[in-house]
Amino acid sequence: MSQESLPKQAEKQLVTLGRTLQTLREEENLDVLIETTLNYVETEFAYDLIWIGLYDRREHRLFGKGGQIPAGGDRSILKQTFSLSPGDLFEQVVIQQKPASVPDLREERRAGDWRRLATKLNVQGTIIFPLRYRALCFGVVILGNPVWGASPRSDEKARLSMIFGELAAALNEVEAKWRREVSKQPDKPLLELLDRLRSLSDFRARLDAVVAKTHNFISPNRTNIYWFERERRYFWRRTGNLQKTPAQNSSSQGSSGITVQEVIGFYKALASDRLVSVGEARSSLKADTTSRLMQQIKARSMLAAPIIYQNELLGFLAVEGNEPRIWEEAERSYVRGAAQLIALMAPLEAMEVAVERAKQDQALTAELVRSIYSEDDWRQTLDRSAHLLCNRLGVERFLVLRYDRDYNVFEIICQSQPNTRRPVTSPLPFPDLEDWKWIDRSTSAISIENWDEEDRLIDWRSQFTQVGIRSLALCSTAIGHPIEALLAVGHDVTRNWDSTELELVRVVAQQLGLVLRQWQLHTLQRQQESLQSLIQWGQQASVGLDGDREALEEEAISRLSKVFNTPLALKISWSADNPHLGYITSAAITNVEFSVNANGQIDLTHDPLIQTVLARPGIHQLDGRELSPLTQQWLSGPSIGNILAIAFQGDERSFPLGIIILADASGRSWDERYLTALEIVVRQLAWSERIVKLSDRFYRDRDRVRQLNWYKQRRSEVTYRKLSVELKKLGSLGTPKDALTTTRYQQGLRSINATLSNLAQMLKDEQWELQRYQMTMPLVSLIKRALDRVDGLVKKRELFIRVQGQSAGINLTGDVLKLELIFHEILGITCRTAVAKSQVDIWCNGIAETEVPPHVKIATPLFDLSIVCASQLEGNVISEFQQGRSPDVLSPSLLDKPPGLFLFLCQSMIQHLGGNFNIYKLEENQVMLQLLLPIEPSV
Repeated sequence: MSQESLPKQAEKQLVTLGRTLQTLREEENLDVLIETTLNYVETEFAYDLIWIGLYDRREHRLFGKGGQIPAGGDRSILKQTFSLSPGDLFEQVVIQQKPASVPDLREERRAGDWRRLATKLNVQGTIIFPLRYRALCFGVVILGNPVWGASPRSDEKARLSMIFGELAAALNEVEAKWRREVSKQPDKPLLELLDRLRSLSDFRARLDAVVAKTHNFISPNRTNIYWFERERRYFWRRTGNLQKTPAQNSSSQGSSGITVQEVIGFYKALASDRLVSVGEARSSLKADTTSRLMQQIKARSMLAAPIIYQNELLGFLAVEGNEPRIWEEAERSYVRGAAQLIALMAPLEAMEVAVERAKQDQALTAELVRSIYSEDDWRQTLDRSAHLLCNRLGVERFLVLRYDRDYNVFEIICQSQPNTRRPVTSPLPFPDLEDWKWIDRSTSAISIENWDEEDRLIDWRSQFTQVGIRSLALCSTAIGHPIEALLAVGHDVTRNWDSTELELVRVVAQQLGLVLRQWQLHTLQRQQESLQSLIQWGQQASVGLDGDREALEEEAISRLSKVFNTPLALKISWSADNPHLGYITSAAITNVEFSVNANGQIDLTHDPLIQTVLARPGIHQLDGRELSPLTQQWLSGPSIGNILAIAFQGDERSFPLGIIILADASGRSWDERYLTALEIVVRQLAWSERIVKLSDRFYRDRDRVRQLNWYKQRRSEVTYRKLSVELKKLGSLGTPKDALTTTRYQQGLRSINATLSNLAQMLKDEQWELQRYQMTMPLVSLIKRALDRVDGLVKKRELFIRVQGQSAGINLTGDVLKLELIFHEILGITCRTAVAKSQVDIWCNGIAETEVPPHVKIATPLFDLSIVCASQLEGNVISEFQQGRSPDVLSPSLLDKPPGLFLFLCQSMIQHLGGNFNIYKLEENQVMLQLLLPIEPSV
């Protein structure tokens, strides 16, 4: 080699060495490091044997990672493992960490298995380099030649030292990295846990995350978080990695609680912020404390870190094992760090609870506000409020008590409880005066923590405690105003009600007060409408009382019972003719415990209740429990307590026609509005009934006077006619001169005297009232005499009258004089309204089969005597005659003037005499006037 080429070759070697060193520094993969080293040695040096073996400190051996062997050799040698023995050449290199040079490896007795391999591979001169870094040997490199005693030059040795030194440094980094990976590092899982906790919003979920991460990092049998109950001084298991299932026994669950008194040393260690560890053959606690602690948690090893915030012990984080265990330092550090994380999170729990309660309270109040302004039924609003409030307070009972002033009790209008619990019975009695003042004057919700130890609301205690309620929070729905309702929430166990819960009850109660006030206003409106409707009905009914008065009376009693919500309403009536005996004429009963005797007479004179009501005007409120035996004969019942009674009279000066009575249970009272409405309605109906009765009397008197006037008029006309005829006869006789004239004169005087006697009898007997006389008259005579009287009218109108049918042998019975006048009146009207020059038929039809009105009393057979003619009588007269007179006397009617008036009078009179009269319109303007006359029965 020339002198000029030596520098270039050295430069090239340095460049290659630099690149290789750079690769070794940057590479982290073990295989790449070995391969890079082998490539460099193979390229730069002429060795037949190159072998790199790494040192296994635990097993004290070398295991091959690769290399180069002479041609034809077995390459499996490169991956073989060689154990190191005391005094071994390779052990000397590993321990002393210095290169060793061997002239002939085949003859080296300390070479072990490599002596045999060297013989086989024909390797003599060998040098062994240690791979060391900072007093640590990571392996050896064997370089061999077939030349005896061959060894590297100084420059070669330097480059090899640099390469193997860099390889050893790289191996140190690889081992350090591996150790970091395989060893437990608490910082990484703690950082991961922090990142996890940041995404959780619930404290319980954060605790579960800590438990899960701790259990995954340490891998114990159980991981639990215990919380310290300061008042009762014990640790209770708040959460853990095991959830109890039927397949798990108690030993697998560990302890659910640890009493401080049993493990006082353990408690003191935690309180002083010390980590407690119980492992294999060692413990940080005394032996007796350790034994009791392990028995309570049912474990043989434990690592517990206190959870302390602001020097206050909140609990501890514990990892527990069923077998003894040595706890590593990394595990100790992690458990302590995790416990401190929990301590930092602990204050957030109170904030979360407060925020959650605020949200629940806001949601509850918002829901109530929406319900108030919604169109939902008020009961649905109360049901939703019950659900929300019970969930918020963790209670089982929700009650709304409305104060019923009518009965002076508290009625439960809404009640919510589990299906397995009995409801509180309603109503609740009015509390005593002191309790009432306590509730009424309170400006906030009040509470009873333990009813067995409370002397408040004694009157309610039995009804609440017998269904299991032991604690109660109560508030008026209108604080500062008279009590209208109360909101009560109850718990089946004793409990303490904090100020926040009582304030929530107060807020909800006030909002529910708006709902109840709306409902009450709606109820008052409906009550007012019902009262107004009752009054209006009374006004309308009073106008229509001339109809079916019994039906109207029954409806009035029924309406009073419904509007006043009473189980009993009745009316006692009597007549002015007999004011000493009364009868129950109408009654409405909705409860079997209220009864009346509607069939018996009531002695008005001696009955105390009747006399009390009649003695003083207005409404009387009586005690039904003090009824006299005489009153109990017609009014009785075990539930009768309070009674309302008022005389049925228009005003204080009018004569009472009855009494209205309403009855209900004891304790019932009535609002003034109801009493006023009752008085108005009763007076309306009484005054109207009085007017109707007076009108009935006037109408009867009018009809009687009309009949009397007509009868006397027609009878007077007959008398006048008879007297006129007799006087005319007497006048034609002149002065009596002979016996015959005298005789005729005397006969005329006797006839006049008889006529005057009949007239005097009528004036005497029928001065103000028509009388009925019993006489008989042949029907033929009735017809003949009537025809004689209308003879002039018949001739004037050129009528032709025929009598058809059999009339002989028929004798009329009864007041035949009035029947004769009636027939004559009807025949006369027929002749006056008949078509001129027409025919009028009088039909004797025999015994009548025509039905008569129910009020007509038939004592004898009736004979059908009908008149048929072509009549000019107005059709409206016939129609109105058949339908009857309108009850409105002010409405114009054809029956108020002749001929309708006379026909109507004839009908009423003949019905009074036991017969009937009607008019029918036939075909071709024919009219039939049918008389049914009483006749003597045939023998």
